[in-house]
Amino acid sequence: MNSMQRTLTALSQQEPDRVPLFLLTTLHGAKELGMSIEEYFSRAEHVIEGQLRLWRKYRADCLYGFYHASIEMEAWGGSTIYLPDGPPQNGRPVIVRREDIDALQVPDIAVATGLQRVLATLRGLKAAVSDTVPIIAVAISPFSLPVMQMGFDKYIELIYEDPARFEKLMDVNIAFSVAWANAQLAAGATAICYFDPLSSTTNLPAELYSKTGQRVAKRAIAQIKGPTATHMASGRCLPIIGDIAETGTAIVGVSTLENLADLKAATGKRVSLLGNLNTVEMRRWTPAQAELEVKRAIAAAGRGGGFLLGENHGEVPWQVPDEVLLAIGDAVERWGRYPLDWVAEWTDSA
Repeated sequence: MNSMQRTLTALSQQEPDRVPLFLLTTLHGAKELGMSIEEYFSRAEHVIEGQLRLWRKYRADCLYGFYHASIEMEAWGGSTIYLPDGPPQNGRPVIVRREDIDALQVPDIAVATGLQRVLATLRGLKAAVSDTVPIIAVAISPFSLPVMQMGFDKYIELIYEDPARFEKLMDVNIAFSVAWANAQLAAGATAICYFDPLSSTTNLPAELYSKTGQRVAKRAIAQIKGPTATHMASGRCLPIIGDIAETGTAIVGVSTLENLADLKAATGKRVSLLGNLNTVEMRRWTPAQAELEVKRAIAAAGRGGGFLLGENHGEVPWQVPDEVLLAIGDAVERWGRYPLDWVAEWTDSA
């Protein structure tokens, strides 16, 4: 099977030739090209070349068109702060007072230079691999985007204290996020990673999700013209995973803080799982530890399909060494081949 066939088989809740490996590497492309992170993200050609090199090197089953979350905020008039050894950060909030929401307008993607750079990257990746490899693009969920637009504390207060302006903000954000997701699909993306960490039960009470994040996701995902993967970006989701499935998403990116076997049982095959290798601990793993963690994840969730092996945050940290990422690929080749007969006899004694 090629990577697309392997992934589609797994997503149909069947067993492909092996477990698909979705290593979502971004910053490592700068290392590969010998550039600073800021220089790397300054041109689409850099990211295209970086992604293709990483795909070949680590033997992953996807390409990742994501730059950084703040590139969406640039379209709203925000800024990006570049770091030498970590993901670029969002600058000052663009919504300073709640009243600013009243006049908020949907940004024009056509004049957003950062977003146009992402679209050029997706077109380049599509030209390189056609339909043989899934190309994953990212849209921050309309519900989670305000954490960057106005700051975490002010946004939480808005949800509880000003429902009318919350609804106005969601209307504008849904229009933007849907347009951005569909532009990326038109440029060559196979699927949209719908990043929605605020909806995680790590950040929001489970009982509030159905009234806020789930309702917004249903509206947005229904308008996105391709498959979506809802990602919790390290946050917990087990208490609401059934509710997430009801949004129409195909995949849920899950946390290392929750048990993969429990998550898979709770899905009832309504969605597939992506995860859940620990990106914090990964930087300190030995190759042997990397192999063990891959083996544990596959044993917990691999049988029957419906599982993509990846990390738990949606981005591999800069500090994770090559030897660990290469060991993950080796371990998937060794332990991820179907049928997974070894699982029935394996005892995790570590």
